[in-house]
Amino acid sequence: MTSDVAFVEYVCDQMRGAGLIRSRKMFGEFAIYCDDRVVALICDDQLFVKPTPGGRAFIGTPVESPPYQGAKPHFLIGDGIEDREWLTGLIEVTARGLPTPKARKPRSR
Repeated sequence: MTSDVAFVEYVCDQMRGAGLIRSRKMFGEFAIYCDDRVVALICDDQLFVKPTPGGRAFIGTPVESPPYQGAKPHFLIGDGIEDREWLTGLIEVTARGLPTPKARKPRSR
């Protein structure tokens, strides 16, 4: 099942204070970026945040679930989506805990 674009836009709006937030459609679902780092996935209208030690400490006892079959468990965020400050804090901590993306080489033609 494909996630609803309106839900993706809502979630991205809720976390805007964490940095440059954008979404990208991938395989019928969405990857959420914060400052060019993939911090979360939205699958089946559910938010899955990448697990990091800082995120785990921020949440306390996270609910973990794979966003799709064969994926590693992520933090499943339920009602926390509604709390803009909490979600922004979680995304900030998560982004800081992820490596800086490597620069891509330009495609040769």
